[in-house]
Amino acid sequence: MLRQNLSQKLLQKLSPQQIQLMKMLQLPTIALEQRIKEEMEANPALEEGEEVEEEENKEDEDILSDETGDDENEDGLEKDDFSMDEYINEDEGESYKTKANNASADDEHREIPVTSAISLQEILENQLGLQDLDDHKYQVALYLIGNIDDEGYLRRDLASIVDDIAFSQNITTTEQELLDMLHIIQQFDPPGVGARDLQECLLLQLQRKDDRYVEIALAIEVVKNHMEEFSKKHYEKIQKKLELDEEQLKEVIHEIVKLDPKPGNSSGDNQKNIQEIIPDFILTNSDGILELSLNSRNQPELRVSKDYQQMQDEYSKAKDKQSKEASSFVKQKIESARWFIDAIKQRENTLMATMRTIMEYQFEYFLEGDEAKLKPMILKDIADRTGLDISTISRVTNSKYVQTQFGTFPLKSFFSESLSTDSGEEVSSKEVKKILQDNIAAESKKKPLTDDALTKLLTEKGYNIARRTVAKYREMLGIPVARMRKEL
Repeated sequence: MLRQNLSQKLLQKLSPQQIQLMKMLQLPTIALEQRIKEEMEANPALEEGEEVEEEENKEDEDILSDETGDDENEDGLEKDDFSMDEYINEDEGESYKTKANNASADDEHREIPVTSAISLQEILENQLGLQDLDDHKYQVALYLIGNIDDEGYLRRDLASIVDDIAFSQNITTTEQELLDMLHIIQQFDPPGVGARDLQECLLLQLQRKDDRYVEIALAIEVVKNHMEEFSKKHYEKIQKKLELDEEQLKEVIHEIVKLDPKPGNSSGDNQKNIQEIIPDFILTNSDGILELSLNSRNQPELRVSKDYQQMQDEYSKAKDKQSKEASSFVKQKIESARWFIDAIKQRENTLMATMRTIMEYQFEYFLEGDEAKLKPMILKDIADRTGLDISTISRVTNSKYVQTQFGTFPLKSFFSESLSTDSGEEVSSKEVKKILQDNIAAESKKKPLTDDALTKLLTEKGYNIARRTVAKYREMLGIPVARMRKEL
């Protein structure tokens, strides 16, 4: 049965402009530059240039026109009689365009460094070409090389590769043939390539060395038969089983730890394109006065095209259907260009307001760069001071960097939790992490500090902290447990 009822609903919807602004807020500088280029290509009503400059140029032209006469130039020729097309033909115009250079000798030129190296697979394929193999074996070995990852390991089992090569390449092979081809590949450079696990990788590298040396032979023995004890740093067990003195054990461990656990990384290929970090903000210290600026070095000034505005005026006066459709299209492009320009300006204002608040909040830190002077700060603290939403602050600080006199840092690094001391003072977790890091750096590597010992040290210094928090901070700093930090 159908029923009619009357109800009220309160909905909150985001306008297209708000969505566009939110997307722009989270873009770093280099991504924003690309976004502007894409928008200019998609919207012909958006172009480079400043409205003020254009008006000034127009005023200059009007003054010049008044001085020389409305209809004639200095040579007494009418302006309508002058055409640049009569003096420059098409070929000369194209040549001129290709040779134009608007940069001066004083301009700063920055290039993104890009590595140029052949891939690990190409290195292995070149060495495979030097082997005396028939076409069938060559294709099998080539397929194996294609399954070796960037670190130099073959992590797939041979049975799966037998099925894959049959389906994808229509090549029939066996696990034994694959194993034979793998043994050939494992003799290639870099040493250790083609291994199926870390133990095999280390063994392949050690077997390339002269095992007539006692420490090499012992290192092979340790990796082959005592890998679990070695990985857990149970050196006493290894020393007892092999009946070694402490000096011999040191030499053996030294031979193993200097091996490359990821041989593919040393090939020179695995390096992706290296890009420099482009700071979004530049903060300078002038005799105790902090000055903040937004980095917009490659960001062009934008304006709405005058041609499109004139076109809109002309089409709006026409009454026919085709002109109305054209007018609607042009109007849409003009409005889109204005929205985009407004979004850029709002982004700049929001970013500057947020970063200026962070700078004022962490004023003492930005003066000297001492992490111990970082105050506890969360997103809500900045949101309350700026009057912005927490989600907006999160978007602004995400993937953004600030350049200071003591380095370039992500904005997220200035946020930290608070901990209380015995005196009741609130301190940043960054300060606690720094003390934790310093204590571990100064510890005896023969007897590293456990989490309990680190907790006790911090408690003695007046920091109220639990053992699980110490373990969490240690893991965040990328520091292993005490047993794994042990050295002879």
